[in-house]
Amino acid sequence: MSESSPPRHQRRKEARPAELAAAALSLFVEKGFAATRLDEVAARAGVSKGTLYLYFDSKEALFRAVIEGSVVPLVEQSEARIEALKHDPERLLRETLVNWWFNFGATELGGICKLMISEAGNFPEVAAYYNEAVIVRWMNLLGRVLELGMEQGVFRRLNVDILRQQVFFPLLMQSVWKNSLAGCCAPVALPDSYFDTYFDLVFRGLLAAPPLEPSR
Repeated sequence: MSESSPPRHQRRKEARPAELAAAALSLFVEKGFAATRLDEVAARAGVSKGTLYLYFDSKEALFRAVIEGSVVPLVEQSEARIEALKHDPERLLRETLVNWWFNFGATELGGICKLMISEAGNFPEVAAYYNEAVIVRWMNLLGRVLELGMEQGVFRRLNVDILRQQVFFPLLMQSVWKNSLAGCCAPVALPDSYFDTYFDLVFRGLLAAPPLEPSR
């Protein structure tokens, strides 16, 4: 161990909230929010239930930790890319959606989509928090990307509120499917050609000057 490295017990203590949040996420996705017990989260993280309570006093607090530690930073990264790519809205939209899939939708975090759909009615405060912290912010981000394209004449002028749903919801549904029926009824991974076909459809409807057909 180097002189600058903190003692093992210190590193462990600092890591515990993140480890507990990771354990909670896995159990929320596997079992659902209602069925997950705090003692199961503690056991999955390898700590006592008393240790868990040093950091979190409820499942709701654990859920917030998952969102604030893993999901909100992804939204922030996409928001930061707007300024860098604002003069190329087509590339910006493409990267925003692809990055959402590979960093969220196709990962364990994507199970939160299914979780919210299935349990929002039973836990309205949790759903309201997720809506405000993630959904509203994400949809506003997509709306801004689409508006940039319209302002520059790259995208056709369409209803942004409707358009952002029609552009994003196919990927959202893929994530829900991946964490539900796909596990037993169909392949989980998207085919290699998925995004080629997806963006072909999106941009043929969205671009002010549709892409030219390849010469034969």
